[in-house]
Amino acid sequence: MNKWDGDAFIEALQLSPGKSVLEIGVGTGRLAMRVCGKCRSFTGVDISPKTIERAKENLREFSNVHLICGNYLTHKFHSTFDVIYSSLTFMHIKDKKAAIQKALDLLSPGGRFVLSIDKNQQTDIDYGTRRIPVFPDRPEEVSELLTKAGFTIEQQFETEFAVIFTAVKGT
Repeated sequence: MNKWDGDAFIEALQLSPGKSVLEIGVGTGRLAMRVCGKCRSFTGVDISPKTIERAKENLREFSNVHLICGNYLTHKFHSTFDVIYSSLTFMHIKDKKAAIQKALDLLSPGGRFVLSIDKNQQTDIDYGTRRIPVFPDRPEEVSELLTKAGFTIEQQFETEFAVIFTAVKGT
């Protein structure tokens, strides 16, 4: 994570002790380790049982963590969030429009959505023994989807490997 987005991504979240946070694609919890101590509650969702188990291990010292093994698009969340973020996960989601709309629906008024998308435009990821198909993100498409959904884009910037969007839900 440090090589991809680093401190600029964490800063964009504008965390504070009273905020509730959702991470889409929590993975092994590497980024969450930097977030959990700076918010009231943290929820992480990931479709992979193996990575959720690793996240549980990595985040065990935090009492404010709730991890969900499931599909972000179909999971029924029972609350809203002040901050939702996703770092380099949207390439795994085919229906970008639905994913962005769900983020808007899950945010509290004035809530922040911080999205980091991979600059890589390959249609699969090679893990040596297997290849995983992905759905590349184009910055101009993501920007348009965010705006059409009703977000106000506060900031868009690039790092070496990613494009980061900070978008806010209206009040």
